[in-house]
Order: sequence, then structure tokens, then C-alpha cells
Amino acid sequence: MEQSNALPRREAVKALLADRGDLLVISGLGSSSYDVFDAGESSANFYLWGAMGGAAMVGLGLALAQPKRPVAVITGDGEQLMGIGSLLTIGAKKAGNLSIVVLDNGQFGETGMQTSHSGLGARLDVIASGAGFRSITEISAMEGIADFRPQLHDINGGPRFARIHIATGHVERALPPRDGVFLKNRFREHLGFAVT
Repeated sequence: MEQSNALPRREAVKALLADRGDLLVISGLGSSSYDVFDAGESSANFYLWGAMGGAAMVGLGLALAQPKRPVAVITGDGEQLMGIGSLLTIGAKKAGNLSIVVLDNGQFGETGMQTSHSGLGARLDVIASGAGFRSITEISAMEGIADFRPQLHDINGGPRFARIHIATGHVERALPPRDGVFLKNRFREHLGFAVT
């Protein structure tokens, strides 16, 4: 389902994370983690490895535990579809500081580019709206990313959901650290917790 208005994923994520300030970022399995890492390594990034469908719930837990920090989950349509029920819980909990950003190319990129439910017509933005998200944004142009970016820093208006239409073309992997203990300890230190 390649769309003529689909954005290059790396450019879109770099633009989204420009001037990120104190934003905490959880990235979903696979390509979204590569995109976040490529946009700029940070101790405020927590990359999920082998946690298909878990990114949004990890983001919710973090947002509830750190209500004074903005939290963004950046994930793909395939990963979010695996955790579709999380949208209902997020809508119910109403964490004002949480943004869920789905990079939607309509395919399961990590398993061979099979067409995802999104590619077959399912609308994650509509599901998020029905779940009670306070803000829904569709993005298919770089100007839309620039317009949405300030919302990532709002700790009161969420939860918000953004669906970014991205191209399906191949992008070289940019691999972030894969050591789970290192990532956990680094993230805890970033949040000001002692690591023993």
C-alpha cells in the first residue's frame, strides 16, 4: 500500500525528535528503534528488543510514573497492532503527558513486509479515537510533523495519538545498543535513580 504522500521514515523521525528537550522516548521493536537511534542517541531513549506489542504499555507505565516529564512512544503499525488493547487502557488512564506515534507503512516490516491490518484498511487513529484519546493527528507531510512536534512536550493534553504515513522503501539498519541491562541502567540513571 505505497502512498504517494508517504514520508521517508528516517527524515520523519529526525524531524519529530528535533529540539526534543526533556522528552523521554520508548521505541517499539525493530525499525522504529533504528529510526529513533539514527535521529540521535540519547540516554532518554529506551529501545525495546523482543517485546512485540509492548511499547505503548511501557510508555503508559513510564508516563504514569513520571507525570512531569513528556513521554513519547514511537512505534510501527505492526507492533502497535500486536498490542491493540493497550490503546483502550491508555484511553482509560488519560495520562496527559503521553503521546503514541505510529509510523504506518501498512506492512509488517520485521517479518518480511507482509501487508498489515493497517495496509488492509484498519485505521489505528480511529481505534485510538474510539478508545478515548484526547487528540488524534494524521500526518502525511513534513509540515504536519513540525506542527505536531510541540504537542510532544505538553504534559497535560494527552493522551495523544499521531499516525505518520511512511514509505515502505528499504532503509539500512542503524542498530542501537541491544544489552537490556545496560539500557535499563542507563535509563534509570537518566531519571535520577541509583543503579546498583
